[in-house]
Amino acid sequence: MPMRIIGLTGGVSMGKTTVSRYLHDRYGLPILDADLYARQVVEPGTELLAK
Repeated sequence: MPMRIIGLTGGVSMGKTTVSRYLHDRYGLPILDADLYARQVVEPGTELLAK
C-alpha cells in the first residue's frame, strides 16, 4: 500500500490536536506537529532565536 500523507488544517480550537492524537493512538500513525517544531526553534536560548 502506498504511503499517504494527511494534513490537518484549521483555526484555533478546531480539534486538530484531538484528531491527530486519535490517529496516533488508534492507528499508530506518526504525527509531525509543525506548531510544536516552530515553538521549539524559538525557545529562549536557542541559536535561531539569537539570529
